[in-house]
Amino acid sequence: MGTRCLPFVLLLAPFTTRAQTFTTSGGAIPDDGTAVEFPIAVSGLVPSTVDTTTFGLETVCVDIEHTWVSDLEIRLIAPDGTSALVFGGIGGDTDFFANTCLNAAADQSISDAAPPYTGTFRPQGQMGLVNNGQTGDGTWKLRIYDTYAFADAGTLLSASITFGNDPASYYTIAESDLPIIVINTGGQNIVNEPKVMATMGIIDNGPGNMNHVTDPFNGYNDHIGIEVRGNSSTMFQKKSYGFELWDAAGAEITEPLLGMPSESDWILSASYSDKSLLNNALTFDLGQRMGHYAPRWRHAEVMLDGAYLGTYVLMEKIKRDGDRVAIAKLQPQDTVGDELSGGYIFKIDWAQGSNAAYWTSPFAPAEADNGQVIEFLMDYPNEPAPQQVAYIAAYVDSFEVALDGPDFADTTSGYRRFLNERSAIDFFLVNELARNVDGYRLSTFLHKDKDSNGGKLTLGPLWDFDLGFANANYCNGSTVEGWAYEFYLDCPDDGKQPPFWWPRLLEDPAFADSLRCRWENLRGNVLGIARLDLWCDSMAAHLALGAQHNFTLWPILGAWVWPNPDPLPDSYTGEIDELKNWLHSRWQWLDDHIPGHCSDVGIGTAGAAAAPVVYPNPFTDRIEVRLGGRSAISGCILIDALGAETSVPWHFSAPEQRLVITPPSALPCGMYLLRIGTGDAWLNVPVVRGTL
Repeated sequence: MGTRCLPFVLLLAPFTTRAQTFTTSGGAIPDDGTAVEFPIAVSGLVPSTVDTTTFGLETVCVDIEHTWVSDLEIRLIAPDGTSALVFGGIGGDTDFFANTCLNAAADQSISDAAPPYTGTFRPQGQMGLVNNGQTGDGTWKLRIYDTYAFADAGTLLSASITFGNDPASYYTIAESDLPIIVINTGGQNIVNEPKVMATMGIIDNGPGNMNHVTDPFNGYNDHIGIEVRGNSSTMFQKKSYGFELWDAAGAEITEPLLGMPSESDWILSASYSDKSLLNNALTFDLGQRMGHYAPRWRHAEVMLDGAYLGTYVLMEKIKRDGDRVAIAKLQPQDTVGDELSGGYIFKIDWAQGSNAAYWTSPFAPAEADNGQVIEFLMDYPNEPAPQQVAYIAAYVDSFEVALDGPDFADTTSGYRRFLNERSAIDFFLVNELARNVDGYRLSTFLHKDKDSNGGKLTLGPLWDFDLGFANANYCNGSTVEGWAYEFYLDCPDDGKQPPFWWPRLLEDPAFADSLRCRWENLRGNVLGIARLDLWCDSMAAHLALGAQHNFTLWPILGAWVWPNPDPLPDSYTGEIDELKNWLHSRWQWLDDHIPGHCSDVGIGTAGAAAAPVVYPNPFTDRIEVRLGGRSAISGCILIDALGAETSVPWHFSAPEQRLVITPPSALPCGMYLLRIGTGDAWLNVPVVRGTL
């Protein structure tokens, strides 16, 4: 019997490429304000092209000694110049990174880990940007920058990069229904100071039109100087930025951006811990509708050096000019008389670490018992003459002396000689509605015009409400009950307390009555819970795509980010619902507890005509205004950001108190002031053509 032969089968193992690792020997990390680049020679890659699907960069590993590792920012630079953030700003004052590896497929982000970060973590940045189809052979560079110069140096002990079959990918967008801001630094590090030169283009095809990353720049196309901004927010992966508009020579220029009036200074606010993306926008909207200047804003999506950064709030920086804080210009030579009396912009904040001129109040904060002080920092002018600092400090001191005195409530000799009472009441209402944990004690702006312009101490503009609206898990910041101004009851040992002003003002029955009247005047319109619901819902719809993009890049929905309180909604819709539900409860608590009685006293009396209610706003082809008690209309005018006036057709139904305005179809998109003539007076209402 013959031997039976089995068919010949060639068994092939699946093709795999072995991981290929390349190293650098390291060296000193200087502390002189410059970055150092450590070259890593890569050759013989198989395959030679790196991409995000089959083969490319997988892992970056470092060993670093440094006495304050959070000063360091580490980037990987590919042979074609593509720059990708690996990590930075983490670890605090610890001493080293020990066998710290970054891989996009790791389970834990390095931002959520603890030093010395031994092991493998997800990078902070989009490391896969280097896997862009380039030839991997060549000189790669590990760029390390010490962002806090002249304090402490360090050493890169070793570093390596590894290529393989599980390459890092990255997230980007092709289009958005929000404007797209494209910034290119040429691979430079953006630090807190100084600003670095970059180019910026804005793509804004108007309401109802999609914006594509490949579209031409039609909103701005020139240079900027850009820097990281913020205090506690600098620890977040998603950074906020401040920038100035520059020409090619680095000189400041002014331009209107996204329908906002011309200026040079702007801010891109990250809203990282504020997952509604709405806290500051809501605050500014309330301030504007209550009749005050508050920064204008637009949501936009941002690209930086080819990497998608997320959805940001582009907003005005608080500045003195006719379109913003409209007070007198104060020149260095204005040191006597009426010229010296205004205008000033200053704030209650931390003086430590600031280069601004400042002074300390001789009056202790409310209920202070541990040496706490109130510090006032000059904002404008930014280089004041000594006489100017002395003047505004003396003016604030005179106000505090009057407020502290036995006759503080006297309408002639008391605090009202120095204080714009309406501004204080409105400032109080917004901070309390938000239960702003930073309110009254940090980022609290004030301003004063010349005496000849009726200049008194005026609270505002409103600023920095990221931690308001139940977005703080400390000092009862998320509770519905209680007063934000009584911060000293919630956190008596905190080093920054509110001034004594607020409990003292509420001791004045006339102030309390005016406060109650103002609340009664606004509770059915500007501060009405139905309008707040509508605003939140309309903004959530406006941000639906932008939020989807943002939280795909930053998957933090349902995850704790300092200082989010529990519970943590796991969807953007949940974040909006949580905001609305909290506002309902907070609104009801205020309605039940705001002191005073509303009669014909002070400001905003019950007998006065209610503030107008405008809908829709933003508008497209019509504006409807509920006038609340006004019976005669003499005209309607829209005034654009440059002051140009457009008369608009209108129809008024007196029995229904309804004014219907039909703007011309060719009216450009942007911010307008709607002026409504009501017999012997004008009502001024901010409105927007398009989508904000």
